Amino acid sequence: MASRLLLLVAVVAMHMQLYAVDAKTLRPWPPDCSTTNGYTGNSQYKKNLDQLLATLPAAAAENGWFYEGSSSSSPASDPDQMFGLIMCYADRDAAECLDCLSQASAAITAVCPGSRSARVVYNPCVLQYSDASIRHEADLTVLICCLRLMSELAAAATASPLRLANGSTPYLGSEEMYGLAQCTRDLNGSECARCVSDYVGQLGSRFGNKTGGVIKGYSCYLRFQVAPLAVTLPPAPSQSLLLATGGSSSSSKIGMVVGVSIGSVLILVVLGLCMCFLLWRRRRKQAELHEETRAMEDEFEKGLGPKQFQYVELAIATDNFSETHKLGEGGFGSVYRGFLKDMNLHVAIKRVSKGSRQGRKEYASEVRIISRLRHRNLVLLIGWCHGDGKLLLVYELMPNGSLDKHLYSVDNRLSWSLRHKIVLEIASAILYLHEEWEQCVLHRDIKPSNVMLDASFNAKLGDFGLARLVDHARRSHTTVLAGTFGYMDPECGVRGMASVQSDIYSFGVVLLEIACGRSPIVVLDDDVIHLVCHVSDLHSQGRVLDAVDPRLNGEFDAQEMKRVIMAGLWCTQDDQGMRASIRQVVSVLRLELPLPSLAKRPLNTDPSSIETNNV
Repeated sequence: MASRLLLLVAVVAMHMQLYAVDAKTLRPWPPDCSTTNGYTGNSQYKKNLDQLLATLPAAAAENGWFYEGSSSSSPASDPDQMFGLIMCYADRDAAECLDCLSQASAAITAVCPGSRSARVVYNPCVLQYSDASIRHEADLTVLICCLRLMSELAAAATASPLRLANGSTPYLGSEEMYGLAQCTRDLNGSECARCVSDYVGQLGSRFGNKTGGVIKGYSCYLRFQVAPLAVTLPPAPSQSLLLATGGSSSSSKIGMVVGVSIGSVLILVVLGLCMCFLLWRRRRKQAELHEETRAMEDEFEKGLGPKQFQYVELAIATDNFSETHKLGEGGFGSVYRGFLKDMNLHVAIKRVSKGSRQGRKEYASEVRIISRLRHRNLVLLIGWCHGDGKLLLVYELMPNGSLDKHLYSVDNRLSWSLRHKIVLEIASAILYLHEEWEQCVLHRDIKPSNVMLDASFNAKLGDFGLARLVDHARRSHTTVLAGTFGYMDPECGVRGMASVQSDIYSFGVVLLEIACGRSPIVVLDDDVIHLVCHVSDLHSQGRVLDAVDPRLNGEFDAQEMKRVIMAGLWCTQDDQGMRASIRQVVSVLRLELPLPSLAKRPLNTDPSSIETNNV
């Protein structure tokens, strides 16, 4: 019985008026503060209380959001010994719980100043302290009474000839909660009950945080407030009027009642069917989410290193995902800088936006792929967290950010020796993905913004949200086209499929971009062309080194530069069959193979025109 009453507290608590203290203080429901034997600001009791309240939040965060303890500065016999308890409610998420834990202690002293014992309920958590040990017995106090009062008044109005009832019930201390329920007197008892019961059911959603409210309709009326209501009862109707009204149209009233009853039944049936459908669809989505979560966990278990984190750990690491910790934001979520104290490690935490279906797909792709990959030039996945719709991935932090920010920085240009090292490291990563791992991994989004640089400017390829696995025997294609405009293989627009060759094309664009210091879309003399087209034009004229980034001021190794540019042109040949493999590219870049002999393209032939001409 006690557990059922406690459940009632949790259910009806949603409908409480928030007890306002000030704009910055966490607002509780009506508190229970002792008013006798208060403490002073410099007393030992106050010092013990401050110590206890400072201990409870951190202890609860590490103890499953619940903690019961006492101040430790006094022996148990000391009258100033303090006891306390704090807990989060399960219908709130981790972020709300952490907010409540961190603010509850300060808020309780604000709403119960000088009280030797206090009990306060907030939306996300409950906190109490006392100079006596916490009693481990159920407290059956219900913190809201308007629902019970209005339910009683609804029943009374149904039975009243006047179809109205008013009354009150104790609320807080000496305060009273007053209520009124009334129907139009044309309704019989059952119709009045149906109307006011429906309105009572709406009180929670309409006035969840109010100590007063009104619902007024054409057939019935509800009102409650913490103040007396000026109710004027109407005079009783005369018997002759009742007889005249009742006898003149009895048959029409019977027909009206039958019609209303049938219509009501039909409406209830339709509403019932709609609710059943919505519940079925919700359960199916929950089941699909559960299966997806289990599948992702199975995939992570195949990996050797990633750790499963609790959401609260990552929230603490990022100061509850504050804006000051945000490193960047993409189409499907944000990335935050965090610090894991237990591991003494700075990390980057990627949080997928709620409701982003594409974001969930990308998260699942990273679960399946990057958790199983290990290479010095791939961004390392430290861990993961998913549950309750939250999806997070934890990576090693790359302090120097992405390659594109350095390629186009005005103040911090990359030297050629550093660019050449980065080129070799990206090529090494792609060689591992395409040929050296157990399956062929198609990255499908190779571009400078997905190349991350660590503290020593070592390059690491990241963001496997669009990646796909194919068997080495079927590495020629996959079924879905994806990527970023400017880096996508034009041939994919014709065939509608990405492939190893399309990854090679994207890498070729990146090679040219690093050498030339230009984005894939180039503006020349009011003409907009692709970078591949621009460099091909210069190659056709025998002036390939004229494409070099002018910000290098001629400070580069000509042989290395020419090999990078020619490798980029080889990777971006129109015919996929004429493109280099990643192993051939690596050999050319390492001076292990001679430069390729490439046919000269017609001047100003934009590769993207292939797609346009075939649409």
